Amino acid sequence: MKVQLEKSYPMPATADTAWALLQDIEGVATCMPGAKITERIDATHYKGTVAVKLGPASLSFRGEIEVRGIDPAARSLHLFAKGTDSTGGSAASMDLTAHVEAADGASCNLVGVSEVSMSGKAATFGGRVAGPVADQVLGQFAANFAAKVQAMQAPQQTPGAAASVAAPEPKPLNGLALMWAVFKGWLASLFAAKKS
Repeated sequence: MKVQLEKSYPMPATADTAWALLQDIEGVATCMPGAKITERIDATHYKGTVAVKLGPASLSFRGEIEVRGIDPAARSLHLFAKGTDSTGGSAASMDLTAHVEAADGASCNLVGVSEVSMSGKAATFGGRVAGPVADQVLGQFAANFAAKVQAMQAPQQTPGAAASVAAPEPKPLNGLALMWAVFKGWLASLFAAKKS
């Protein structure tokens, strides 16, 4: 099963600040809910994990990230990631192109286009719920990314404050919010079916 996603999120920092974070793969990974880089193989290859907690249950995915291109002039990054869960019952891959667009002198937009492929248990959710789940995960990622770029921007706005400003700890993947998004998607599909 494949899902195409195209999203744009406003960022409370200059395009240069957002671009500095976007090309830092390990820094970007900390913005993804539940994700962690476990090994840097070389400048373009990484290994990592993604952990998801749903109530008492925990799922863990292991995977690889390949940086397929960085274009500083266009402030654009192309990544390919793939992984499997610890039981081998699910697999997923993502081909992502992201870039930073300047909005004005103090803000910008983070724009991403991706194709996500799922197989095994992960694919059984189907396209109807994949969209709401992806929206929830990307929304959490964008909030964490925005908090980081805002913290990076702060020292530039107030000289001498660099030592006291630290990036906030990214929030973990919220399994309950994901389940709520899936439930809302399921309800919407029920009402859509009744109307037709």
